[in-house]
Amino acid sequence: MEFNDGVADTEVPTTGTVDTEVLIIGSGPAGASAALFLSTLGVDNIVVTKYRWTANTPRAHITNQRTMEIFRDLGIEEQVLAEATPHHQMGDTVFCTSIAGDEIGRIRTWGTHPARHADYELASPSLNCDIPQTYLEPILVRNATVRGSHTRFSTEYLSHTQDADGVTARVRDRLTGHEYDIRARYLIGADGARSKVAADIGLPYEGRMDIAGSMNITFKADISELVAHRPSVLYWVIQPGSNIGGIGTGLVRMVRPWDEWLIVWGYDINQEPPELDDEAARQIVRNLLGVADLDVEITGYSLWGNNEQWATHLQSGRVFCAGDAVHKHPPSNGLGSNTSIQDSYNLAWKIAAVLRGRAGPRLLDTYSVERAPVAEQIVRRANRSGREFGRLFEALGITDSDTEEQMRAKIAERTADTPEGAQRREALRHAMELKNYEFNAHGVEMGQFYASTAVVSDGSPRPESERDPELYYRPSTVPGARLPHVWVGDAATTLSTHDLASYGRFTLFTGISGDPWAAAAQETAERLGVPLDAVVIGPGREVTDLYFDWAAGREVQEDGAVLVRPDKHVCWRSHRLVDDPAAVLTEVLAGILNCGGEA
Repeated sequence: MEFNDGVADTEVPTTGTVDTEVLIIGSGPAGASAALFLSTLGVDNIVVTKYRWTANTPRAHITNQRTMEIFRDLGIEEQVLAEATPHHQMGDTVFCTSIAGDEIGRIRTWGTHPARHADYELASPSLNCDIPQTYLEPILVRNATVRGSHTRFSTEYLSHTQDADGVTARVRDRLTGHEYDIRARYLIGADGARSKVAADIGLPYEGRMDIAGSMNITFKADISELVAHRPSVLYWVIQPGSNIGGIGTGLVRMVRPWDEWLIVWGYDINQEPPELDDEAARQIVRNLLGVADLDVEITGYSLWGNNEQWATHLQSGRVFCAGDAVHKHPPSNGLGSNTSIQDSYNLAWKIAAVLRGRAGPRLLDTYSVERAPVAEQIVRRANRSGREFGRLFEALGITDSDTEEQMRAKIAERTADTPEGAQRREALRHAMELKNYEFNAHGVEMGQFYASTAVVSDGSPRPESERDPELYYRPSTVPGARLPHVWVGDAATTLSTHDLASYGRFTLFTGISGDPWAAAAQETAERLGVPLDAVVIGPGREVTDLYFDWAAGREVQEDGAVLVRPDKHVCWRSHRLVDDPAAVLTEVLAGILNCGGEA
């Protein structure tokens, strides 16, 4: 596909209405990625954000394998990796009394433990990385713009109305005060945890907002000598007496190795919010780092609330919501921006299919059906991970201590050659193992499963791992599961199965004895006017099963077929070749797409 090499027109209209196919409110991970996906699919779109530019604080950062393989699919993986801290520097997560002080323990995270690394290598063509939101958002916006998106900064969404043919949104240019209308076929509200779009369409929610308070402090200080030998993106500090009320627990997060950082420090949200200035922030930094005379440059600070809320339905008519607007939770597990981008990845191809007349509008109903359960799952998991820190505090014996001195004595007790010390050490080991559910939840990250009318079941149950399903991902071709990754290719080229299933197209995988499926795919594509590729894997064909891993994991016979949606989820499979494969495939795909409906 060829893309424009210019930038979007930034002229603000003085009269009339601006027209587009999709209007996106918000330029964060959900909104910017939606623009990128839609532009890649040739769908006209405008992004409106009330801010003057992309994120000004690092916020989200962990970028998991599912998101990285989406970036691979869109052709921007290398751009992301060029700005990211790589996988091997992410995972030696430290728990300590200060960065320079007593180390309580470490846990190897994000799949960096040798016992887990193979799970991650086998699961995806892409490894996870750490890229702060301040670096990721410009990559998404830039690529969306080059491919055709129009992004209007300093432009505020005010309201919208819907009718049978589209949505009319009222927006205001914040520089001039000028108001005008944008007319679109569909609108995506990706305007954050306090989404005005979600409020306007009355999305139903469960859970609560602002259940705990946190402060962020961003700063610059070169502390290589304290951390480079134990590289990680997270250093947890348990330091009684250093915070504003309660057990002193804070997070020192790497933004750039090893001289740019962010501290997250809790406060009692039921009390008056703390007041910070540069000197107070500098003292908190020095306390947590354990270096009293550290040269620190404070670059910012802010307060925010931890939430535990999710939408049970994500759309109303022609308006959809994505990202933090529909799942609001603390940063535990690093699920926020990843889930936001994956929301848009699910939605964009469906909107494109409807707009191009390749699918009926009921296909769009599957967005809520498929993504609302994911929203609930990740909100519950993130909050549960935060609460699991209680086991660590219990193991250290500090939950029932009344004073700072008592807490410090309890923490020190784990070093004692006494029965109490031995008990404390054993409890601490178990508490640290529990944190795998926050830092190595591979099944949560990779095992999302869809059940909707856009998936045709073959009667097989949802795949379940023989191991813990939150910690371990189990690949499968059961309809609804993500397409398993294996390496295939030829003598000169090695490709992932994901590389063979491009975004915006359906892909049918089969083997040599299933060759009639390839002709059936071509016939089906012509009948329905739907982009559909066939991939025949086997010796002598364009793609060979190099390591025989596809044969081991396809879960159908060689003459069977696996049909994959543009978002890399299996939507149908046949265990064997059937008598009239073209008729069967046409019926299946027409049913999935609800073909013949009005857009």
